Amino acid sequence: MGRFVVGAERDQTTLFPPCLEDWIAEDNPVRVIDAFVEALELGALGFAGVDAARTGRPGYHPAALLKLYVYGYLNRVPSSRRLEREAGRNVEVMWLTGQLSPDHKTIAEFRRQNGPAIGRVCARFVALCRTMGLLTGTSVAIDGSKFKAVNNRDRNFTQGKLDRRRQQIEESVSRYLSQLDTADRQDPTPELAAKVERLKEKIARLGQEMERLAGLEEQMKAAPDRQVSLTDPDARSMATSGRGSGLVGYNVQVAVETEHHLIVAHAVTNAGSDRAQLSGMAARAKEALEADTLDAVADRGYYSSEQILACERAGITVTLPRPMTSGAKAVGRFGKDDFLYRRQDNTYLCPAGQTLSHRYTSVENGLTLHRYWTNVCSACAMKGACTTGKERRVTRWEHEDVLEAVQRRLDGDPLAMRVRRETVEHPFGTLKARMGATHFLSKTLPRVSAEMALQVLAYNLTRVLNIMGSRKLLAAIPA
Repeated sequence: MGRFVVGAERDQTTLFPPCLEDWIAEDNPVRVIDAFVEALELGALGFAGVDAARTGRPGYHPAALLKLYVYGYLNRVPSSRRLEREAGRNVEVMWLTGQLSPDHKTIAEFRRQNGPAIGRVCARFVALCRTMGLLTGTSVAIDGSKFKAVNNRDRNFTQGKLDRRRQQIEESVSRYLSQLDTADRQDPTPELAAKVERLKEKIARLGQEMERLAGLEEQMKAAPDRQVSLTDPDARSMATSGRGSGLVGYNVQVAVETEHHLIVAHAVTNAGSDRAQLSGMAARAKEALEADTLDAVADRGYYSSEQILACERAGITVTLPRPMTSGAKAVGRFGKDDFLYRRQDNTYLCPAGQTLSHRYTSVENGLTLHRYWTNVCSACAMKGACTTGKERRVTRWEHEDVLEAVQRRLDGDPLAMRVRRETVEHPFGTLKARMGATHFLSKTLPRVSAEMALQVLAYNLTRVLNIMGSRKLLAAIPA
């Protein structure tokens, strides 16, 4: 006959009460969290409440609350209410906080008040990784991804949404008025009277909705980007990669080193486009790695002449593909890349072998542009494949050589985009899996940034634990 392991009786008493230390193994990750937070100078990082007040009730030291949050995000328990429950039932949390049981309001208030300081803690862990020799390279991949905010799409308004909603209301009012006209031609009955009353109530509610939309339109006109979000005022409607899809949320930017896939820099923005983010993210990554030079790879969504030039001047070498925006190429005519620039005499050579001379220079949107063309296009046999105008004109930016160097790097390293994809898309997938379907739990950009810093810290901590193990990481943390 088989046997089963028998558990202890629930009402059995012990001579000596259990010790929390005995329940926590030597390689338990909570020991890493405890050692890392204890090694931080919380006051220097900007945490509030480090020095106890002389009067009033005793408060919780920020170290205990920071440990609680790091543990929560590491174990996918980001909610302050759930952390409150964990503090009263989870042996690891009891060991970590010394059996403190702060209420959920205290826990949430700590994150709300210390957003910038939490961001610096995330940066300190990156610095620790650098001292451990995990960030010896100078190559990063940069990308952005959209994360959902605490704001339903129905509570975000753009001019297009307002116009569509007004059209729907007008169509509904027209339909209800038609039904009222039909009711007027029928013999009066109690049922018909009740129907007429319901139709009038619906029309009145739609009138109130039109007034509300008018008020929202006034708010929208005052907003810089002509958007209004009612639940989270900083959240914005953003397009995603799916055709016709989108979400209301934030655009999270990360720079991931290519060897161990650690996030060395991140930022949260409510700009829907990545176009203006390249130089800023690359500069943050360069500072985090303490490197004199940096190689950064990104996708075509980051392509911006000014951003690439800023990276070049900062000692950052970027590799990214150029967007296919040529209208001529789209209809099968020659594109600008079919014209060969000859630096020695500052001219272009066209596919037909003709020379396009420099004609004049102008400044447009802050960019100095040179114009080139020739007067022999009308007699050229290849004109139909080149231009529909009188002559084909070519425009060259004064720093076009920087963009040409980017293209040469991409041509010389055909696997660069594959490395980018394999490096930076994995962290985003992991982060979104950890955060669940709702993504962010807090509102407004500063609080969302604090929440993202905790998520990035938990991700990096998990990666280092997987690479080194708890014991080696504990030994590397300064006492």
